[in-house]
Amino acid sequence: MADAWKIVAEVSKTEARAALVAHEEALDWPAEWVVTGMEVADHLPDDWTVEVYLDREPGPDDLQRVAALFAGTPPRLTAEKLPATDWVTESQKGVEPIRAGRFHVRTPEHPADPGLVDFVIPASQAFGTGQHQTTAGCLAMLDLMKRAGVTARNHADIGTGTGLLAFAALHLWPGARATASDIDPVCAGVVRDNMACNAIAEGGGPGQLTMVIADGMADPLLRLRGPYDLFIANILAGPLVELAPAFAAATAPGGNLLLAGLLETQEARVRRAYRAQGFRLARRLVCGDWSILWLRKSRVR
Repeated sequence: MADAWKIVAEVSKTEARAALVAHEEALDWPAEWVVTGMEVADHLPDDWTVEVYLDREPGPDDLQRVAALFAGTPPRLTAEKLPATDWVTESQKGVEPIRAGRFHVRTPEHPADPGLVDFVIPASQAFGTGQHQTTAGCLAMLDLMKRAGVTARNHADIGTGTGLLAFAALHLWPGARATASDIDPVCAGVVRDNMACNAIAEGGGPGQLTMVIADGMADPLLRLRGPYDLFIANILAGPLVELAPAFAAATAPGGNLLLAGLLETQEARVRRAYRAQGFRLARRLVCGDWSILWLRKSRVR
């Protein structure tokens, strides 16, 4: 593994949320720098850390770039060298299983829950084990969609990560044709490994999943397989807004859209973008600071 470092800021919840929004809106932000924000502890809900992970020792310009995420006087920043290991994998080891709707998501170290639909997602190079509030919220919303009578014959999961949400949709609608995509090439191998762990069939027919690497909808196969009656996109608010026209063009009239990865403070902007494309809100969930939106496309515009 190459050297890995992180830059850490200890801030309030309000400052952390504003910094996460500023990061999404920073057009020149290095794509390989990962930004996270989280509570210091459950009993200290207003004390947060913002961490920026990068693959080299940060210099003065790097620290200045991170400081610019914070309005006013920036917080004290510290830089730490990380052990020579895959920090994403390490961060996911030992995490507790989650339960969302009818689903139970766990790493191989934990036992199955016989009363729930069980998915095994090993610690890997891709995010999305279900521990993130947005992923858990999406699982709960998919379960709600099914109980509300949604029918999905052709669905797509954009920004799939580990493939978990695509797997869940295939369980709920087992006869559907499923497509999963991600911009990160490493996800292709991760998803296929997880398909093998969870007995998900690969292919282009009913009940099978096709995995592609694509930036948004910029893939001929993704466009060819539409229109979709269910889109899942657990990404970020900025890309969700940018992709609204492309998602609308590929969604069948009356189709459903599940959006996540946006802070509650970003919800209005995302909803405006999709309202302009003929979508209306069906349901919303709030998990912590994150909004999960179920939108329906009008049958007639």
